[in-house]
Amino acid sequence: MDLTRISKKLSYLLRHCTNPRLIDLDGGWADVDAVLRVLKRSYPDVDRNVLEEIVRSDEKGRYAFSSDGRRIRACQGHSIPNVVIVLEKREPPELLYHGTSTRSLDGIFRDGLKPMSRQYVHISQDFETAVKVGKRHGNPVVLIVDAKRFVDDGHELFVSTNGVWLARAVPIEYLTVQYL
Repeated sequence: MDLTRISKKLSYLLRHCTNPRLIDLDGGWADVDAVLRVLKRSYPDVDRNVLEEIVRSDEKGRYAFSSDGRRIRACQGHSIPNVVIVLEKREPPELLYHGTSTRSLDGIFRDGLKPMSRQYVHISQDFETAVKVGKRHGNPVVLIVDAKRFVDDGHELFVSTNGVWLARAVPIEYLTVQYL
């Protein structure tokens, strides 16, 4: 059984599915049984144990079960309009990092970092993670975010339950490019 393919389908369902019967806009939760029914259409052998293994073994901690185990959600990355995930505000480290590709730089240095189809810009706490993210998009570069100055100037940074830093947008004056 290909857990990576199933995880990608799960990610799509929990982050981007616009079926209002699947995703609760208040918190982005989905009923585990309903998610399993959808996954079984493509992967008939999927069961609760497989879903638990995907959540437990996901190196990025993308998913979380509710405390009673009856619901599941993506921790961040939603493009579903109006999904409200409660995020923690925390004092950031001095610098954070955003991985992207060289082909995106013109737009970024014109408009800053924008969430595009998502609700938030995703920012990494460490340089290595940002490099990995950048490689997924092409020729990688890392944007160094002056997080302390960003927050000191009144902008908000949040942290998802899996440790990804999130901002509504990051203006260019807080960014420095690091070519690899």
